[in-house]
Amino acid sequence: MLTPALARIVCLFLGGLVLGLLQSLNYMPIIGQTAPNLDAYRAIFSHSEFWRSLALTLEVALGATLSSTVLAIGCALVLRRRFPGRKLITFVFQFNLPIPHLVGGVAMIMLFTQSGLLARIARALGLIDGPSDFPALVFDPHGIGIMLEYVWKETVFIGVIVLAVLHSLGTDYEELAMSLGANRWQRFRYVLLPLMMPGILSASILVFAFSFGAFEIPLLLGATFPVTLPVVAYRAYADVDLEARSQAMAMSMVIALIITLLTYGYVKLSRMYLRSR
Repeated sequence: MLTPALARIVCLFLGGLVLGLLQSLNYMPIIGQTAPNLDAYRAIFSHSEFWRSLALTLEVALGATLSSTVLAIGCALVLRRRFPGRKLITFVFQFNLPIPHLVGGVAMIMLFTQSGLLARIARALGLIDGPSDFPALVFDPHGIGIMLEYVWKETVFIGVIVLAVLHSLGTDYEELAMSLGANRWQRFRYVLLPLMMPGILSASILVFAFSFGAFEIPLLLGATFPVTLPVVAYRAYADVDLEARSQAMAMSMVIALIITLLTYGYVKLSRMYLRSR
């Protein structure tokens, strides 16, 4: 019964992937290129901008994933406890789940730019002399603004998954460890964390893959140079010169390959960790 729907999904996904691969090999009959070659790959690998953009993309994806994961675990551990107003705080914590990333990006611009709300508040309180004294958190060459948006959005995504895992576990394991003399840190380190790890790893893999391959937030919040690799690929694809499309597709294939390899390695390491427990 699932075959018709799965067939459409597989055909559309694999069809786009194969088309992108052919275009990355300079096979584009519409402009008279019918002899596949590796010229596009040679061009991007020999360009320093490609490697600089790749390093920035890895920095943003890893930084956003690690920060979101740590914050999500902390929030989930707090929200699983009973305290007055927990339902309201949980609702506020999950409030940004349906909010699109682009809306979050616009909010980051309004809050964290040197002419934004926080800079004006700091100026009014006398913490800074002028807007230029406020730290450049958006449009910066290190992608801090991009990571802030991803952390704001993805912390909730990971936190909801971890919180669901914690609710399904109950308190029996912790109470047993407590009866054996384990303190709070030992209960977290040796009981809760291993039980939460499958959910944490699966959610963080999705966050990393999204952060590495997305282009809209880096395009909106990133600096003019350097830019992340998906932004470079998007600009090459949108170039009026159709011959630049092969390089855009080559970068897209590299992005897909890196995500696949890193995800595969991540899964292998996580399985090794879980077996060692």
